[in-house]
Amino acid sequence: MYSLALRSLVIVGFVVSTLHAADPPKGQRVFTAGHSFHMMIPGPLAEMAKTAGITGHEIAGTQGIGGSRTIQHWELADDKNKAKQAIKSGKVDVLTLSPHLAIPDPGIDNFVKLCLEHNSDSRILVQASWMAFDDPKNFKSKFANEDRDSAKIDDLRKAYEPFDKALHEQVSAINKEYRDKFKRPVALLVPVGQAVMTLREKVVAGMAPSIANQADLFTDPIGHGKAPIGILNAYCHFAVIYKQSPVGLPVPSGLKKTDNAEELNKLLQEIAWEAVTKEPLTGVK
Repeated sequence: MYSLALRSLVIVGFVVSTLHAADPPKGQRVFTAGHSFHMMIPGPLAEMAKTAGITGHEIAGTQGIGGSRTIQHWELADDKNKAKQAIKSGKVDVLTLSPHLAIPDPGIDNFVKLCLEHNSDSRILVQASWMAFDDPKNFKSKFANEDRDSAKIDDLRKAYEPFDKALHEQVSAINKEYRDKFKRPVALLVPVGQAVMTLREKVVAGMAPSIANQADLFTDPIGHGKAPIGILNAYCHFAVIYKQSPVGLPVPSGLKKTDNAEELNKLLQEIAWEAVTKEPLTGVK
């Protein structure tokens, strides 16, 4: 007769086996257009899809403009606008965007309309980035990267609220506009900013392997992220695009030179999945 512990192990093993036996989702053709807090994701995202057994994932193209709003990508001259060219070819299943602070951003609405005209099954992912300089009030101050070490997470969340609220309102309005015709959300929010704040919270609590201080996550006062931020960002996008948890995927190449890479990778995966499943506008439950 099985002991309770052994029976539990058998049940867990069956569940895990069933999950891994399931057919992986169809690979998506993903075009990425945005600023420097966003353009770190295409390579890691493709690697994650491959290690998850997803075939057919493609980098459909990239278009980066430093410090850009989405409307700047829309207004780029047609002969230089790789995003519009790819979308009009009908070869984009997922377009990922990263608006800046000024919200609403009409560029998002314009790209949604164009994507749906050329691929009715396409989805537009809108990255809710972490805050540059930690807070808008720091934009013109002598803020230094090391100042992040004394940051209070509750203060970060409070400073983030206006941007986050405005972005939620715009994405919700877009989905309301297209709801009757497409019967689904066409725009999805990727809560990267929330995930980054949770990671910083873990750092403060001493629960982030090999990361001693909040400033260790960033390269400069602006807030460009080091490898853990980039991988966390990609995991958030992976979860929204493929509607599955990244937990259990192997350490991506971008983290392999990091101390305690296995433990850190697991933490990033868990944070990403928690952020994505908590946010209703990701479409992931």
